[in-house]
Amino acid sequence: MNKAQIFEFYRRLADRTPNPETELAFVNDYTLLVAVVLSAQATDAGVNIATRELFRQVTTPEQMVALGEEGLKAHIKTIGLFNMKAKNVVALSRALIANHGGKVPADRDALQALPGVGRKTANVVMNVAFGAETFAVDTHVFRVSNRTGLAPGKNEAAVEARLDRHTPPPFRISAHHLLILHGRYVCKARKPECWRCVVADLCRYVPKTPPPGETATR
Repeated sequence: MNKAQIFEFYRRLADRTPNPETELAFVNDYTLLVAVVLSAQATDAGVNIATRELFRQVTTPEQMVALGEEGLKAHIKTIGLFNMKAKNVVALSRALIANHGGKVPADRDALQALPGVGRKTANVVMNVAFGAETFAVDTHVFRVSNRTGLAPGKNEAAVEARLDRHTPPPFRISAHHLLILHGRYVCKARKPECWRCVVADLCRYVPKTPPPGETATR
């Protein structure tokens, strides 16, 4: 896509979803960090169910450390990889207390130094909690960026770099969520619903899926 097409692509997504937000439930910056760590290889809906009661009891690193791994596992056992995630969440909570006064640092490198926090998680926290212009590339963002031609790349790092270079200023903070929501509800992995896509004419993907009852055209 050229610059004009990229701007139009984002403009249409933004018109459809004027105030895109994360679908993860959280109480504060700390619970946001925990929710994002738990969401790896899990759905936001599944994480929200698991953390509903947890975040009524635990909203600080100190409270998480007091709860402990076994206590945390009891809340998140329905989430994939819950044993490893419980270990990481308690460890990152200890690290926040020891190194950051119990606060979530507004620094991507500092976030990535925490147990269980990779670049994608750090980018999400920086964007949602601190309004940073970061581009977290999850499976939805990776798929949409490549399938549409918006920001093609062979890996997450390449897609992130391309999004960073080519996303225009009006959409830099919201781009992450615009692309996630588009991938989750329209540009789906197995069967993209091109017939109701607001950017179908800008997209390089073929064949386009038709409305129910109609035949696809090539």
